[in-house]
Amino acid sequence: MFGSALIVQALGAILIGLVTVGMVQMSTSLESVSSEAEFTDAMGPFLAFMAGTLGVSVLIGFLGSVLQGVLVVPVSRSVLNRRTGFKQMWKLAIPRILPLLGVAALLTLGGLLAVAALIGISILLFTAMGPAALLIVLPLGLGAVVAFLWIGLKLMLAPAVIVVERTGVYDGLLRSWQLTKNNWWRIFGITLVVAIMVGIIAQIVQIPVSLVSAAVGGVVAPHPDPDSMTSTLILTTVISTAIAALVGSVTFAFQASVSGLIYMDLRMRRDGLDVELMRLMETGSDPEGIPGGPSTVPGNTGNTSWPPSGGQFPSTPPGQQPLA
Repeated sequence: MFGSALIVQALGAILIGLVTVGMVQMSTSLESVSSEAEFTDAMGPFLAFMAGTLGVSVLIGFLGSVLQGVLVVPVSRSVLNRRTGFKQMWKLAIPRILPLLGVAALLTLGGLLAVAALIGISILLFTAMGPAALLIVLPLGLGAVVAFLWIGLKLMLAPAVIVVERTGVYDGLLRSWQLTKNNWWRIFGITLVVAIMVGIIAQIVQIPVSLVSAAVGGVVAPHPDPDSMTSTLILTTVISTAIAALVGSVTFAFQASVSGLIYMDLRMRRDGLDVELMRLMETGSDPEGIPGGPSTVPGNTGNTSWPPSGGQFPSTPPGQQPLA
């Protein structure tokens, strides 16, 4: 899990580092601007680099949604104390990569459209009403944040559903919505606590990194000039970005583990998955599969859909039959 998260974080760190270095160089060139025409010419590439930073952030979020679905494989297998290697994890997840890409694209696009709509409405209100529009924009923005958070938590399990239960994009989103029903506040509390923990850890790590960066700057450029300051800034940016990628890999793997365990917990509460897991533990069947998938449903060996009975999720745990 750490290795997979490190690949994504390293890719993001490299792209962000390149954009940061470009913006630093552009900022240096802006200092030598002496006319409005030169300033206009210089602002074009600068805005392009800013757009590149936003694009990298969107890309990392997109890849994170995909990776969240992949990382549920070792989490679900660890429930039965089954070890999963890097190669085996991707072997089990690769058949579901297209639906994962689809749900990640849909969630990313939906978030971007929501933000764009909010910004557009705010601009129109300020244009029409002036400063008085602030009385509308602030409540509107707060409501948008609440709605975004609520919908995001309702759909957060879709990648896990797509991988474990082998559903499509629409069914995965619908299934996530159903699993989180009447559990939103509990999921919100767990997610909030995990986010606080991750934030504290990241800040603790960043403190010595900042001190080291300052020390490196003092050693490399004891008598700063524009060229040496730029070189020092690039060096410290590389160091801090590399460490941030390492920390981000650990925290992302931890957060993905929590999401996977929330998914398994809800399956146990709603589908009686714990009964099926006990059966798998006793029989040792399907040792190379993903626990909770279609192949592990009793009496469903010939059907690859989950849940059975025409899409209705069982009200009684799998394996339990009503009395005659």
